[in-house]
Amino acid sequence: MSFLLTVAQAGPMSLTAAHTLDVDTARLDTLQQIEQRVLWLSTAMIHHANRVRPNTSGLKVGGHQASSASMVTIMTALWFEQLRSGDRVSVKPHASPVLHSLNYLLGRLDEKYLTTLRQFGGLQSYPSRSKDPDPVDYSTGSVGIGATAPIWGAVARRFVDAHYGPTGAGRQYSLVGDAELDEGAVWEAILDPGIAELGEVVWIVDLNRQSLDRVVPNIAARRLEKMFDAAGWQVITVKFGRLLESLFARPGGDALRSRILDMPNPEYQRLLRCTAGDIRTRLPGDGPRSGEIASLIADLDDQTLTAAIRNLGGHDLAALTQAYREIDDTRPTVIIAYTVKGHGLPTEGHPQNHSALLSHDEFDALATRLGMDPNAPWQRFAQDSDAGRLCVAAAQRLSRDDITAIDPPAVPGDIGRTPKGTATTQAALGRVLLDLSREAPDAAARVVTVSPDVSSTTNLGGWVNKVGVWSATERRNWFADDAETIMHWDERPSGRHVELGIAETNLVGLLGELGATWSRWGQPLFPIGVLYDPFVERALEPWSFGIYAGGQSILVGTPSGVTLAAEGGAHQSIKTPSIGIEQPGCISYEPAFAIDVEWTLLASMGRLGRPGGTSAYLRLSTRPVDQSLAAVPTDPAARERRRRQVVAGGYPLRRAPGARVTIAAMGAVLPEALAAADRLTEQGVPADVVCVTSPGLLFDAWQARQGHDAANTGADTWILDQLFPADRALPLVTVLDGHPHTLAFLANIQRVRATNLGVSRFGQVGSLDEVHRYHGLDTDSIVRAALDVSEGTGVAGFTGVSGITGAGS
Repeated sequence: MSFLLTVAQAGPMSLTAAHTLDVDTARLDTLQQIEQRVLWLSTAMIHHANRVRPNTSGLKVGGHQASSASMVTIMTALWFEQLRSGDRVSVKPHASPVLHSLNYLLGRLDEKYLTTLRQFGGLQSYPSRSKDPDPVDYSTGSVGIGATAPIWGAVARRFVDAHYGPTGAGRQYSLVGDAELDEGAVWEAILDPGIAELGEVVWIVDLNRQSLDRVVPNIAARRLEKMFDAAGWQVITVKFGRLLESLFARPGGDALRSRILDMPNPEYQRLLRCTAGDIRTRLPGDGPRSGEIASLIADLDDQTLTAAIRNLGGHDLAALTQAYREIDDTRPTVIIAYTVKGHGLPTEGHPQNHSALLSHDEFDALATRLGMDPNAPWQRFAQDSDAGRLCVAAAQRLSRDDITAIDPPAVPGDIGRTPKGTATTQAALGRVLLDLSREAPDAAARVVTVSPDVSSTTNLGGWVNKVGVWSATERRNWFADDAETIMHWDERPSGRHVELGIAETNLVGLLGELGATWSRWGQPLFPIGVLYDPFVERALEPWSFGIYAGGQSILVGTPSGVTLAAEGGAHQSIKTPSIGIEQPGCISYEPAFAIDVEWTLLASMGRLGRPGGTSAYLRLSTRPVDQSLAAVPTDPAARERRRRQVVAGGYPLRRAPGARVTIAAMGAVLPEALAAADRLTEQGVPADVVCVTSPGLLFDAWQARQGHDAANTGADTWILDQLFPADRALPLVTVLDGHPHTLAFLANIQRVRATNLGVSRFGQVGSLDEVHRYHGLDTDSIVRAALDVSEGTGVAGFTGVSGITGAGS
């Protein structure tokens, strides 16, 4: 037995005003049983976390019953009718209980976890690929980031396919709340020129017209359709369900359709909270065709009328199934599904239902309506029932083989070359990559670089010329025969550099997915993203979230600091050194010399693409520095000792006999630190100079020494003794091209007097000498600070207690 279904279509791809689908009613009935069970389980999960489980702290537990309810039909139809094992799905954060309910019915989640939503060690607040006990394809929770992740997942998968063989077919789905489309990061991703070629990308927008606090007055599906269409996407709109479509076919139906489509969002939402009598009064409106609408609904009984007003396409299983079958895999697709927030719950459509929780009475009434027992809420379907058999079949269809990741190739610790002459740490980046391709081709073959339209200005030109630019399809290089073109832009699937538009969130979103290929498809990569350091803060949140989700990558910020003198305050980063310290799952380095870049970059690559791997952040400079100042040891054993120190966080660059003060400097200001040491020696105040390469690693070592290794970093404490031995517990001056608090903790290692120099105000345009003088980073300032602290006078922030500086010194 079957019936004909009508699905309203809108958007540029529409061939007709409606499509029809022959649907088996028995299967539809079974799907509806599953849909109702998913609604129940997701609601019960949140109810238990808030109303049943003891709350000893009194803090809000939370959960989103209404946001989950609006996604139940969309996800039921997707999981049980559409998905295949190779597909991946990013689920909107507030629908995590729906995802766990589906996994439970499919046998992928043990019942014991259903009572642990938002409990320590239990189900996470939002889907987490690394922390949840059941299968989660993409971590979500930070608005816009989870939505765009499948786009970058598609790029990463294509990259792996092109270089290491096929990983299998599969679409990349994003289930997105309409309010999430307010995020600029979403449109940055959608509009990137290369995305229109990714036909495996499918977004499903839960258009419930509500945000956290209100009904959004001006969400217009037609405007969204045009925006996606302009970006080259296929647009499918699922507006109405079967009941409303049947009414539209009656006399006055076209007037009713126009009335519903034209009314403001808040007015429609208000109808959802009305009795049948109020609907009869409000729905016709006061337009010229109100009489036709009144006549049409006059013949409807109250139950049908109230059901019709909430009969939107996003809650019609057959309508959604038809929409999924319309997907065109030659370009990205967006399905805009009209829904009701809180559909099927007492809170449906209420403007403040976002965090609303059902009362015990409401929960019991829901159980009665759905035929469930509130005292035994976690019932699966009987295996011999139609719903039980459908669950088993879906579980078998979606089953995936376990991924066995190959070991990443070994990365050499030292290529063996000693840089000469004058060079910048930024230029050293490109040189190391080229050296790696010659000395360790297997490791270099796993490197993929990414930048937002700054390849040439960040010294990646030689590397890009060598490895080519990745593109989903091969493109002709029209400048290949131009002798004056230095940088060759050869775009092909075998390229290993990915160039994006000027959008840092896209860069780090792709980095996160490239850094997860070892766990998704068993192929480890060494992703290196390069951007201007001032924009690290703009990219930080999505990059941090990518690390949280298991993506291992290297982020290079260059050029950095006020040392970029001529660019002025707009391009002079100040806070990024402390960001490197504070970012979990990341080791930060700020090399002073080209050899330090090589060693720290290679060490960082060696930590990628493996269980327990670690991301890295390198802060580089465009300041030319005399490389002889590095005083790289010529003895092989001494050179290896220096390399280990560089990788561990720092090294003693100069030990002065009878030293009375230590200058600990980082990055581009090492020349000033060494010059200051020379002048101090001339004045009878010999100075040690310590080159700090990673304040974060030194801080971890200091914490570990005190027994506070809460992050389980396993930090090596030996480096502290080599940098600041007890027999050289000297007054300390720290200096860096960044905020001075970054290195302030070093004084506490040996509990010495200290003063801390750095940048704590917006910069100025000028020559390097002028800018350094303005911020107190010049040689004179370092000398004055060293003289003051070595005599115990004039020390900013000095507490006078046991010679220990204050935290803000």
